[in-house]
Amino acid sequence: MSATEWTVGDLLNTSTAYWRGCTLQAGVRLDLFTALDGRRLKLTDLAAKLKSDERGTELLSNALAAMGLLVKDEECYSNSPAAGEFLSQKSSRYLGHIILHHHHILDGWAQLDTAVKTGHPVETRSYGEENERQSFLLGMFNLAMGIAPKLAPQIDLTGRKLLLDLGGGPGTYAIHFCLANPELKAVIYDRQTTEPFARQTVEKFKLSERIDFTAGDFTMDPVAGGPYDAAWLSHILHSHGPEECQILIEKAAAALKPGGLIMVHEFILDNNKDAPEFPALFSLNMLIHNNGRSYSEEELVTMFEKAGISEIHRHPFRGPNDSSVLCGIVRS
Repeated sequence: MSATEWTVGDLLNTSTAYWRGCTLQAGVRLDLFTALDGRRLKLTDLAAKLKSDERGTELLSNALAAMGLLVKDEECYSNSPAAGEFLSQKSSRYLGHIILHHHHILDGWAQLDTAVKTGHPVETRSYGEENERQSFLLGMFNLAMGIAPKLAPQIDLTGRKLLLDLGGGPGTYAIHFCLANPELKAVIYDRQTTEPFARQTVEKFKLSERIDFTAGDFTMDPVAGGPYDAAWLSHILHSHGPEECQILIEKAAAALKPGGLIMVHEFILDNNKDAPEFPALFSLNMLIHNNGRSYSEEELVTMFEKAGISEIHRHPFRGPNDSSVLCGIVRS
């Protein structure tokens, strides 16, 4: 939307957009959608299940019904199809973890003007390190599970035997690359705190013999293992400044064999950096919390070239929120 197309209604709706987000987040935090899973409850019964105030529960439930997430019928409430599929913990497609992560970072967004003035991250409310880490990891896993099964078969890894999943968290992409390529093995390289979750996830897919985990801090330590035939860097560059990104790409390239394939999955901006909208907004999220940002294709290509990577190309895949993949080959 260009500036000339904005109306008073557009401005007011944008300014109050956080009301909808907070309403959704409150429903998830209260586990309201799980309480309604497969049920149609009266207000008094719903409030009793949530152990919440009846008036507050009514106002929240009516708002969620107005948003189309609940169905209100004869003074009873039930989940909409989407709420049942994505917001009940009984569903395999539950997205509540990433929604909780969005709640955890809300305080930082309320201080965006301070971050812009200072150019530095802001102090935010703590919900407990373990709670925040768990919602982030599980949220990233759920989001990746919506992308990886579709993306992995689209990337040609024919003849490549060993994949590095740098900063791979639970290893969602390593898992699906291995499922799509029976001859492929992988190593997830991430912090030690991630290891139990990663090994548990890999075991669920019966891939423990093909996917290993190496603990380390890739911002400080050299990349262990290898040499690798391919490296996958998914959503790790945006947490770092340009100089740190250059180092990370060079570390990944150094861990590859000559002719090795490097793949960076990111929210990639147009070269003018004013589109697409989500990567541009995501840069502000990074300003609030660290020194990172979204990068343009031109910036990433330059980093690749400095690291001795050639045959650089943008993969045709486009994911939710304008994520895409930049690929290149490490020169001999």
